[in-house]
Amino acid sequence: MEIFHSVLQFDKWLFQLINVDLGNPVFDFLMPIVREKKVWLLLYLYLAYHFFAIYRLKGWFLVLGFVLSVGISDFTSSSLIKKSVQRIRPCNDVEMVDKVVTRVSCGGGYSFTSSHASNHFAIAVFLITVLGLSGKWQQKALLAWAGSIAFAQVYVGVHYPIDVTAGATLGSLIGWGTGRIIRDSFLQKSKSQS
Repeated sequence: MEIFHSVLQFDKWLFQLINVDLGNPVFDFLMPIVREKKVWLLLYLYLAYHFFAIYRLKGWFLVLGFVLSVGISDFTSSSLIKKSVQRIRPCNDVEMVDKVVTRVSCGGGYSFTSSHASNHFAIAVFLITVLGLSGKWQQKALLAWAGSIAFAQVYVGVHYPIDVTAGATLGSLIGWGTGRIIRDSFLQKSKSQS
C-alpha cells in the first residue's frame, strides 16, 4: 500500500511539473488545439482516401480495422475502466483544484484511463502494424503525434500522467491486436491470392 501511495504522489508531482512548471504562452495556445478531436478530422479523412487510393477494395478492411481499433479502445477506456476505477480528474480533485492550471473545460467524467491517449495510440499503433511501418520515419511521427495528444491532456489539466500512460498502453495493445488481425487475415490473404 505504501508503494501505491508513493506512485500516486509521484504522479501528482509529475502532473504539477507538466501542468504548472512547463506552462508557457506557446503551449497555452497549442495544447488545447492538439487535444481537440475535430482538429484531426481532415487527417482521418485523408487516411481513408489514402487507404482506398492505394489498396482499392482492400481499403475497406483498413477503414474497418481503424474504426474497430478506436471503437474498442474508447469502449474499454470510457465504459469499462473509467467506470470501474472512478479516479477523479485533477481539475475536479478537491486536493488539487487550487494547484491546477485548467486550460480547457474540465468535464465531469473520470480520469483513469485517458480515452484521448488510448484512442490516438490505438490509431497510431494500428497504422504502424497494418502498414508495416517499423523502423521508418512514419512510425516515429505517428507515435510523436499520439504522444503529443497524451501530453496535452496533462498540460491542460484534465488528466494525470498515469492516466495517459495507461491509456497509451491500452490503446497500443488494442491497435497492435486489430492491426495484426486485419493484416494477417485480410491483407496478407489478398496478397497471396493475387
